[in-house]
Amino acid sequence: MSCSCWSSPPACGVALQWDDLNFKTGTLRVERQVHRAKGKLILSQPKTRAANRTISLPAPLLGVLQEYRQQVHSRWLFPSPRKDDLPLDPASVHKHLTTILERAGCKHIRFHDLRHLFATMSLEHGMDIKTLSTVIGHVSSSTTLNIYAHVTDEMRRTAVMKIDQGVVKSEAQMENQPVPRKPAPSTFQPYKGKRRKPGTGCVTQINDHLWEGRDSPVWPDGKKHPRNVYSRTREECERLLAEMILQMKAEIAAEKERLRLEKQAA
Repeated sequence: MSCSCWSSPPACGVALQWDDLNFKTGTLRVERQVHRAKGKLILSQPKTRAANRTISLPAPLLGVLQEYRQQVHSRWLFPSPRKDDLPLDPASVHKHLTTILERAGCKHIRFHDLRHLFATMSLEHGMDIKTLSTVIGHVSSSTTLNIYAHVTDEMRRTAVMKIDQGVVKSEAQMENQPVPRKPAPSTFQPYKGKRRKPGTGCVTQINDHLWEGRDSPVWPDGKKHPRNVYSRTREECERLLAEMILQMKAEIAAEKERLRLEKQAA
């Protein structure tokens, strides 16, 4: 399935139900997520309005799902092996991914890395920014453009070469011009940095042109609320991450003060 449905916890993929899938139209609704809290699986709405979306599935995948449907006796697409009326635990899915990668001798990657790979390949094979933004659940197309600017820049260079070759009619010039090629698929080799001190977040190299900064502080509600920043260089990513951490610390302090005042008023 498209990795746009599978991201780091909370996970939308394991929250899919058969009623979300329309075999006639080939569409799939994404409108809930699952996360574990205090030992229990909790269903909730996706974190942004854009994450509630409908995506189209390719015919080969629909065929696989139709065959798979005959083996499942649950409302969930991916039910728990212990209880049919519960979805699969996101932690179990990530554990399976780690096992598969180890057996295949591959480097460790996250489902979030697969999401980046899906988006990169979609752009390289002609999907427009607006459609991709909708599929992966970004709030706006500008967010997608900022994250995948390296891909769109290469696509623009390729388009310019094609236009130039079409204008130049001389066979001699045509022979000397390099044949435009589609951007080569990205060699996806996420880099995991060394363990950092608590409160400093982590920085990961997604590919040659993209770095991701991430921090997951615990808020007053007892839950981790991860946030991400992206940049083309590690240095810029470190700077943006530091600014984001300071902002989150201020927000957490403000939330604690709000809860304290509410408790006093009660």
